[in-house]
Amino acid sequence: MLDLKFVRENPEMVKQNIRNKFQDHKLPMVDEVIALDARSRKAQQEADALRANRKAISKQIGALMAQGKKDEAEQLKEQVNKDAARLEELEAIEKELTEKVKKIMMVIPNIIDSSVPIGKDDSENVEIEKFGEPVIPDFEVPYHADIMEKFNGLDLDSARKVAGNGFYYLMGDIARLHSAIISYARDFMINRGFTYCVPPFMIRSDVVTGVMSFDEMDAMMYKIEGEDLYLIGTSEHSMIGKFIDTIVKEENLPYTLTSYSPCFRKEKGAHGIEERGVYRIHQFEKQEMIVVCRPEESKMWFEKLWKNTVDLFRSLDIPVRTLECCSGDLADLKVKSIDVEAWSPRQKKYFEVGSCSNLGDAQARRLKIRVVGEKGKYYAHTLNNTVVAPPRMLIAFLENNLREDGSVAIPKALQPYMGNMTEIK
Repeated sequence: MLDLKFVRENPEMVKQNIRNKFQDHKLPMVDEVIALDARSRKAQQEADALRANRKAISKQIGALMAQGKKDEAEQLKEQVNKDAARLEELEAIEKELTEKVKKIMMVIPNIIDSSVPIGKDDSENVEIEKFGEPVIPDFEVPYHADIMEKFNGLDLDSARKVAGNGFYYLMGDIARLHSAIISYARDFMINRGFTYCVPPFMIRSDVVTGVMSFDEMDAMMYKIEGEDLYLIGTSEHSMIGKFIDTIVKEENLPYTLTSYSPCFRKEKGAHGIEERGVYRIHQFEKQEMIVVCRPEESKMWFEKLWKNTVDLFRSLDIPVRTLECCSGDLADLKVKSIDVEAWSPRQKKYFEVGSCSNLGDAQARRLKIRVVGEKGKYYAHTLNNTVVAPPRMLIAFLENNLREDGSVAIPKALQPYMGNMTEIK
């Protein structure tokens, strides 16, 4: 959420940012919110004047009563009563206008970084760099579900009977591989100085609206019926929510946390749910990383975060590349975002396995995460990045480590987490 004063003072910049995100239907909102804010401030000024006047009149009434001038005091009391009625009216107007302003401000997108390429959607994202040499084996690489099923490691039919499409049973060595990757990612991040955390897997609505846009919320979140609780779509949400309505000391920054959680997503929209496979599903597990830091340090942390994911994949001999997300592919709260994509030998192309985002002070402003330092109070900056999400990581891992005889090699880094197995047969 933008600073209302910034919008008031820079309306054309805010409008151009909306155009850059190809959300022209939101352009009228800028003038609307400025007009509502002007009315709200006018009502507030009148209310403040009435309060000050009431205070002054109250003193006069006391003085007149002390002097025995009861009639004059009663006249002033009538004025106070009239002012009280008007004040009550103004306070109702203020409340109504404030709610309208907040509702619109929650929809106006954050100002994107000047380095973000302008484009309509993810088809216009820009490749930045490749890490590792993509290999196309001289044998056919089966679909990932077929690889898993050959190891008796995936049961989609039973899951479909139990929960419907978008769920799965992982079994045996494949299930163990899944857990090994999560454990390896946890220790990888701890070794990089991050504090490990297992957060709540449900969050309240005020946290949901604090960490994401309404469009994202509608497309992703599952609501718990009859309660003010939502299942998390990513642990970033409850991790950032940990700091809601807090004032942190500047010297304690940055907070660097890595978290494990199951994740639940509707996956509503054009992509849909796969009936066969585990690429796009309703339930998965993930290791995440978040940072809460000073504004001047957020660019530096952004670079560090996406590099952590690249380094983890490369430590398992999986080629990856980074893509700069264009303006139209950025969610409304994001300032800048980079996707990490892993190489798929079967598809002979890269596919998304993680996303790193700098949200500036947007989440902090919504959640009231403030910092107190030498220069007073200010809003923190928040960032998040996927360490690893095993369903997709499993696809990349199995395809890149598959041998012609159907066995799967286990890289040295992962062997201690697999009981020192060197391969899966």
